[in-house]
Amino acid sequence: MERKLIFLDTETTGTEEKDRLIQLAYRTSDGKEVNELFRVPIPISIEAMATHHITEKMLHGKPYFRESEVYHDLKERLERGEILVAHNAKFDIAMLEKEGIRVGSFIDTLKVARALDPEGKIPSYKMQYLRYYLGIEIGATAHDAWGDILVLEKLFYRMLKKMVESTGKTSDEMIDEMIAISQKPSFIHRIQFGKYKGEKIEDIAREDPDYLRWLLKEKEKNPEGEEDWIYTLRKVLHL
Repeated sequence: MERKLIFLDTETTGTEEKDRLIQLAYRTSDGKEVNELFRVPIPISIEAMATHHITEKMLHGKPYFRESEVYHDLKERLERGEILVAHNAKFDIAMLEKEGIRVGSFIDTLKVARALDPEGKIPSYKMQYLRYYLGIEIGATAHDAWGDILVLEKLFYRMLKKMVESTGKTSDEMIDEMIAISQKPSFIHRIQFGKYKGEKIEDIAREDPDYLRWLLKEKEKNPEGEEDWIYTLRKVLHL
């Protein structure tokens, strides 16, 4: 395999537009390992702290991300065309872009996982769910950026191996296919909220299409970041 990869995860002050990254971890296919905390000019939300357990006290004395060596290393790697690999990559990419780092080619392992499960047999595609569902063995803590990339790396190579074995193509060809999958909206097999939590979208479309029409209208009101949902709902409603 000749392509250079960057397995990356961030932890942030929250999930709103104003929020910024406070932890960045990445491991590259050429052996670079980074796991750093960064201070930010805004507070960390309580909800975020309850998830990743990073407090403002822990950031005291840390550099701002843009002033760090890590910033320049990552920026240069992406400018050279190295491929970013992340789970639900649009979130991490948005955080990097807020800091002036442009991401070119990327692989979203969430979208690849959906694509490799066309019948929707897997109940959830959250990374930690996939970790235990697929029996990925690793000593890592969930919701810590470093722990998450160790899981991410194993998940990526598991899926790459499956694609290579099922097609007979090379790893580089399948990496290109992963990049293509990541660029397009992906089909969401199951709903994970509301009265139909855990049920297949296609089953709901047969039993209660009005609910899905209502959901589509809600998603279309604020379509940014909702491309997968809008694609899925339009497809099952034949719109």
